[in-house]
Amino acid sequence: MLKQIVFWIALLWTGVVLFLSLVQADKIPAVNIQNLDKVVHAFFHFVFTSLWILFFKTQIKDPDSYKPYVISFLFSVLFGITVEMLQGQYTTTRKEDALDVLANLVGATLAVFSFILYFKNKRLNKI
Repeated sequence: MLKQIVFWIALLWTGVVLFLSLVQADKIPAVNIQNLDKVVHAFFHFVFTSLWILFFKTQIKDPDSYKPYVISFLFSVLFGITVEMLQGQYTTTRKEDALDVLANLVGATLAVFSFILYFKNKRLNKI
């Protein structure tokens, strides 16, 4: 049951990120804070990667396996690059931005390291 709940939450978040990334920019309220969009990208991909890590950890039973982290990280990075390309190709009010991809990478990296530290600490506290 937990597997399915985490899967649907991760999938829902993926859809929200995709929608918000491809909606016409003029439909989103403008906030004039410098580089706020980079923070939003990092946040979106931190949550994105975190949710997929949790899902893949329910799929891979070995608690010491790094597969959930690697799969989630690569999925996040490839998803982010794909969305940037789609913005450049299919929207008129958005453009591809390499710095957005870098912000996505930062968010995904922070998620991976946060969860590695969390689960490592959790295992150490059991000893």
